[in-house]
Amino acid sequence: MKTKTKTIILSTVTALSLTFAVPSFAAANPFSDLTNIAAKDKIIALQEKGLVQGISDNLFAPNDIITAAQGIQLIVNAANLNLDLVRFLVEPKATDYFKNADNDAWYANALITASVNGVVLPADLDPNKKWTREEFTHLLISTIEAHNNLPKLKLVPVEINDNKDLTIDYDGSIQRALAYNVVKLDEQGNFHPKAEITRAEAAEQIYNVLEYVKAHPAPSPQPDVESETNSKRSPSSTSPQIPGTK
Repeated sequence: MKTKTKTIILSTVTALSLTFAVPSFAAANPFSDLTNIAAKDKIIALQEKGLVQGISDNLFAPNDIITAAQGIQLIVNAANLNLDLVRFLVEPKATDYFKNADNDAWYANALITASVNGVVLPADLDPNKKWTREEFTHLLISTIEAHNNLPKLKLVPVEINDNKDLTIDYDGSIQRALAYNVVKLDEQGNFHPKAEITRAEAAEQIYNVLEYVKAHPAPSPQPDVESETNSKRSPSSTSPQIPGTK
């Protein structure tokens, strides 16, 4: 994870430093509309961690179709993206990045956070557009991979029967999502890429990808043996040097 502070110049007006943190969405009351939802336990676990919120204090609306804004907020939370190390010279607005955004909407900070952290989204993004399975899955996987040092996979592509319906640029992300056990094909081997994704399905993907990240921690950095050896042989060192070495 990057630790250097970024300075972003948004205009030439008088400098103003602002810091924005990702808000906490932890709910006090458990969702009451998950009784017959297969991913119930996963959604509750995410709620307890403050990673998902409902449409009210106790309703999650699991069968509602997720919008682009809701999906981006979920992914920002899952990847733990924030603006803690960013210094703005003027207060940023969502419309600085997305012309169709509403600067006063609940999602404005999520859009700013996503864009500043390198999440690739179109400038003409419609925050209220209903997202498909392939759109959400692609953005989730690409964002999580960009912000976590996941081990490289020797990927054996899975045969997806409705692959002809899949946007070609999303093929790699979907294959890796299958390898990470973030998503599964149905009994007929279909992914249904163009089907709209529900809030429950999106939350389940979030839970599954976080479980994969937890089970595959980033490898510890290996010491640079050559640099360490050279430093021991530096001219300022008082250690004896072996003849013939530098």
